[in-house]
Amino acid sequence: MSDENSGVIASDEKKEQNNVPPLPSGSQRAFCVALPVSGGKPLKLTGDNPHEFIQFLKESSIAWLNYPVTDIKKDAEIVAMSLGFSSSLVPTLLSNYLSAYEDRDTEMGLMLPAVTVKKFEVLVSPILILMRKDLILTIHDEKVNRLVRFSRYADAFMRKIKPNLEQADKLTVILTRIIDENNNKNFDHLREIEAQGDELSKILMDPTTPRGVIGPEIHNMKHALVNYLDTLWATLDVVNSLRHGDAELITDSPKLLARLGILSDDVNRHIALSEHMSEVLASGLEVLQSIYNNQLQVLNNRLALVMTWLTILGTAVLVPNTLATIFSNPAFNLTPEDKGWYSAMLIASTIISTWAAYWWIKKKGLMPFKVD
Repeated sequence: MSDENSGVIASDEKKEQNNVPPLPSGSQRAFCVALPVSGGKPLKLTGDNPHEFIQFLKESSIAWLNYPVTDIKKDAEIVAMSLGFSSSLVPTLLSNYLSAYEDRDTEMGLMLPAVTVKKFEVLVSPILILMRKDLILTIHDEKVNRLVRFSRYADAFMRKIKPNLEQADKLTVILTRIIDENNNKNFDHLREIEAQGDELSKILMDPTTPRGVIGPEIHNMKHALVNYLDTLWATLDVVNSLRHGDAELITDSPKLLARLGILSDDVNRHIALSEHMSEVLASGLEVLQSIYNNQLQVLNNRLALVMTWLTILGTAVLVPNTLATIFSNPAFNLTPEDKGWYSAMLIASTIISTWAAYWWIKKKGLMPFKVD
């Protein structure tokens, strides 16, 4: 290579490093744990810029680097390129929905969903996992604290990796642990949906709860379950793509591939659990809705009973009132001597009209049952 070309490449690398945004003050620092080429105990390093790890990675036989970013859509590509990955790998992964699997022989990339549930709001952030023969790089939003616990024990985990394993075996062991950590965090948030579903049940049991509140809450709960199940299915797609060991960077060892099979089984169990919970909550909501409808029916029956008696009383008043109006006409020329038979007529007409109205309504089956 000519000196002129070397100078151009060096200039481009320097420019690329200068474009890498440093991590904001107070945010998570990038963390790297590696097995040195010379052997010995795993080494750890923290930093705020990708180029701080380049020399450290050159002296490592295999390493895991966790790099949080402020904006994964803008910063992830720059970080990946700074650490030697191709420029198109990250955009290809991010162009997919929820999850992605991209194998390019010498390098590969995965995208997994990281779920956070707040009430019935399911927030999904991508976790990018980039791999080459000596490095696993995870990039995620700085607000996603998925791998903090694993980073605390990463050196102890690295120490357990047998030195005589092939490079693909070591990569698979680390990758399996990272995916498992993310899955376990995702599974934890199913409890949040379940807890919110229980709170919704309490609201539905209150007969004074407005229908305008119940409808949107039921929709939000069902929508949260659908979104959560989407993330589980997306995770399962990636795990199933890995478990066959077709990629060059993934092990061919049946024993290690069995670990990926266990991850797949775990996701399938939680999919079944989520669907079962959806059925249980749906049946519970149907029961509560039936109780609510029964309460409305009781109220309707009471109103109908009141209206029936008002109709009977109205008829009882209408008949004598009509007779009184007729006989008050001067044509009948009633005198005080007529008050006896006139009063008896009004009383009798009231009784007879009340009984007749009640008999007719009951005969026609219009009298509602009284429901307590």
